[in-house]
Amino acid sequence: MSENDQKKPKKPKAVHEVFTLLVEVGRKENDGLPKKATGAGLLCFASGVDEAEAVRETVAVLKQADLAPLDVTGYGSLAEREAQGDEISDEERELMDRARAENSVVVVQMTPFFGDGPDPADA
Repeated sequence: MSENDQKKPKKPKAVHEVFTLLVEVGRKENDGLPKKATGAGLLCFASGVDEAEAVRETVAVLKQADLAPLDVTGYGSLAEREAQGDEISDEERELMDRARAENSVVVVQMTPFFGDGPDPADA
């Protein structure tokens, strides 16, 4: 029996956690944001083996959705948030469970930003 015929030991499956991320997006053609918005803030729950993976996956998904991610702020995993004393509603927990079960990104809330300056479209 050659070395190639021997089965390689399986790596233990990485445990996915759900991370809370706040993503700031700018404007991009066909982004679906309100006409006069200058961008938006998106609260997301994203699954990943670590926060870095959750951020990468979230940015990739948002780019596929024709959004323009500018900045991502991580607020930690469910366990980290609980340890910090954050109150997490049953609805949030359900959405986090969904993100974990589907290994996905769930956009929980989208808040458009409206700048005080002149609208670039009017220039």
